[in-house]
Amino acid sequence: MTPVTTTQPYVRYRADLEQPFPDEEQVVSRIVGSMERTNHQVAAKHRHGLRDAHAKSHGVLAGELRIEPDLPAHLAQGLFATPRSYPVIVRLSTSIGDLRSDQVPVLRGLAIKVIGVDGPRAVDDGATTQDFLLVNQPTLPFGTIGEYAELQKMLARQAHQSDLRQRITRLGARVAARVLTRLGRPLPPVIEGLAVANNHILGETFHSMAALRYGDHVAKISAAPRSAEVRALTGRPVGKRAGESALRDLVTDFFTRHSAEYDVRAQLCVDVDRMPIEDASVLWPEELSPHHRVAVLHLPAQDPYSDARRRYADDVLSFSPWHTLEAHRPLGSVMRSRRVAYPRSSAFRHAVNGVQEREPSSIDELPA
Repeated sequence: MTPVTTTQPYVRYRADLEQPFPDEEQVVSRIVGSMERTNHQVAAKHRHGLRDAHAKSHGVLAGELRIEPDLPAHLAQGLFATPRSYPVIVRLSTSIGDLRSDQVPVLRGLAIKVIGVDGPRAVDDGATTQDFLLVNQPTLPFGTIGEYAELQKMLARQAHQSDLRQRITRLGARVAARVLTRLGRPLPPVIEGLAVANNHILGETFHSMAALRYGDHVAKISAAPRSAEVRALTGRPVGKRAGESALRDLVTDFFTRHSAEYDVRAQLCVDVDRMPIEDASVLWPEELSPHHRVAVLHLPAQDPYSDARRRYADDVLSFSPWHTLEAHRPLGSVMRSRRVAYPRSSAFRHAVNGVQEREPSSIDELPA
């Protein structure tokens, strides 16, 4: 475990750490409206309801979240307060709300659904699950609710672009990012959002991007490759001729022969000015507060993409940062918008598909 280097006190969670934006409800309403219009267009295209984000899955895995023993008090919080193992369902995905070729370099996701979690809920949903939604980028370039509304406009425009057009656009963004980086200039949010590499999904490090409550404190959560087999995949490009479902094929091939482990880490807030809660675009400095392992995510060898398993994860399950204990309440304007957006998107998807949403109470509900 990384030694603690900060001498600053950890920020104590309190409700007034969040500062709602002016007209936040109206902005959220516009965002949700845009998402719903895109949802309807995509559902009509496929004759099937999809998620408005992270629509395409690449693997659905059963595993365990093993809480570290002997954590210091500031890390032994909420779900991580007691050393034990929880069953989990993990879904690997692509961030856009449509079924695009895996040759389009976009953000990838790792969603963890922890099962059998007891305690007060952030939303009284009657569930016993704890979701962590992680993406392979540490910050959200459009990090406030106003900027997020601009992102939604861009995503709505991209929904009408071909895969080839998107690949060309993102290649141009990567070239621009390299030039700006060499010149020592900051990347505009639109460039940062588009200039992502297309690497093997299992070698990526995944981040909550936005903050969440961490018991008595505030943190961001991440999952980084731990076992040698997944560390070896970090930075490995997806083959240009690997096909439209390259990531699914890579994940299936890997888990046919290997298990995988990831360090689940917490980065605690020590300075709300340099580590803001309301702006998810700001990278929290690791020299100010390092990441500490609080659990290990263990995923054994298995078939990660059977038809029954894919249908269950894509059509029955919902993942949301608001499927959570109060001890891990999502924080910041972007997270608050998701409290409205995610249930609306889920309700539409399940209604279109004629499928009832269910939160699992046992790992046995995940098909083989």
